[in-house]
Amino acid sequence: MSIAENIARIREEMNAAAIAAGRKPEDILLCAATKMNDSEKVRQAIAAGVDCCGENRVQELTAKLADNAYQGAPVHFIGHLQTNKVKQVVGKVDLIQSVDSQRLLDAINREALRQGICQDVLLEVNIGQEESKSGFSKDELPEILEKMGDYPNIRVRGLMAIPPICENSTKNRKFFQEMWQLTVDIRAKKYDNVWVDILSMGMSDDYAEAIACGSTMIRVGTAIFGKRNYP
Repeated sequence: MSIAENIARIREEMNAAAIAAGRKPEDILLCAATKMNDSEKVRQAIAAGVDCCGENRVQELTAKLADNAYQGAPVHFIGHLQTNKVKQVVGKVDLIQSVDSQRLLDAINREALRQGICQDVLLEVNIGQEESKSGFSKDELPEILEKMGDYPNIRVRGLMAIPPICENSTKNRKFFQEMWQLTVDIRAKKYDNVWVDILSMGMSDDYAEAIACGSTMIRVGTAIFGKRNYP
């Protein structure tokens, strides 16, 4: 199937999942995870109606920006971001989804201050408490959110998570529900520089479950572009 056909199918499944959960389909965004896909494929995805593109690697982001590949759609950074590469991302993307440490917050705020902008971010939560993954623990979130007033050049738009890999997508429902509850708890409080209107969770194998549990943005790569050929 073509990229456009894949996106049309995904949209149908997104709409069905939203309606089944009593939600409005238009409240859920489709982010095309464009890692290892060239500029032409990115353009095809945008033409087919994805809501935004998500890049995992700074080098790819920089090259595709130079090629004007993202024209017509917002671009997000969704991969692990090293502090020494912050200058290449801040101000270049609409949203950094993968902020996983206070050290990274410090670096982003410094660079955003230097540029005279306010950078939108999501806080990544290690919801499965996996040692192999980065992100804040659930217990760390309140303290970090309390400190956001110290970062005038950052605005927290919400949370992002990558739950553990499960053979059955329904097994991730527990983690998705925990993420949704975290957003509810945060909205009930008043934090400086925090607007929790985005919950980014759900990928190619489990986005229907994520939508059922309250996701407002799914990140889909393989289901749009096909399997990646890693060198």
